[in-house]
Amino acid sequence: MSELKTNLYVAVAYRLYTKDENGKREMVEEATKEQPFQFVSGLGMTLDDFEAQITPLQKDAEFDFELTPAQAYGEYEQERVISVPRSTFEIDGRLDKQYIYEGAVVPLQNADGARFNGLIAKIGDTEVTVDLNHPLAGKTLIFVGEVVDIREATKDEITGTLKMLTGEGGCGCGCEDCEGCDDHHHHHEHGDHCGCGHCH
Repeated sequence: MSELKTNLYVAVAYRLYTKDENGKREMVEEATKEQPFQFVSGLGMTLDDFEAQITPLQKDAEFDFELTPAQAYGEYEQERVISVPRSTFEIDGRLDKQYIYEGAVVPLQNADGARFNGLIAKIGDTEVTVDLNHPLAGKTLIFVGEVVDIREATKDEITGTLKMLTGEGGCGCGCEDCEGCDDHHHHHEHGDHCGCGHCH
C-alpha cells in the first residue's frame, strides 16, 4: 500500500456493496452528491485501504474498487459472540424494549472504559447473546462512486475532526444535521450521512 496522504478534505458519493462467495452483490449503504461522505485523511476516520484508493484521485474522478476482509473489517470470529446476563440490560427488572431487541446495535463499555458497539443477537430468559463482530466482518466490500471534492483541509476542519474523534465538542464534522452521529446502521462508527465516518 502506498503512503497515505494526510490532511486532505475529501467528499465522495458512492454506493457500498458486499460480495458473497458466489460473486453476488448486495448494496448496504449509499452516500449521495447532495449528502456525500466527508473525511479528513490521515486521521483514522476511515479504513487505510479506503483512503489509499481515494486520496490519489482528482475531483470528479470515478472509482470502483474492492476491499478484502483483511483490508476492511477482518474475518468473522465466533469467539466474539458472547453471552451476557440479561440483568445487564434491565432497569427495575425489565428490558427497555425500545432499545434492547434482537437486531439492535447498542453501545457498550468494558472494564477498561473502552467503548464499542454490540449487536443483540438473541434475548433469552436469563442471558442475552451479543455479537461483537463488526457488521461487515468477513465481507468483501465494493465501493462504486465519484469524488465530489478533494483539497487541502483547513485548520478548522482538522481541529474539528480531532475534537470529534476524541469526543470533544460534539461531532465536529462540519455538517448541520448531526444528531445521529453515533447511530448509523453498522456502522457504526459514525453518523448517518452526517459526514463523519460512515462505516469505514
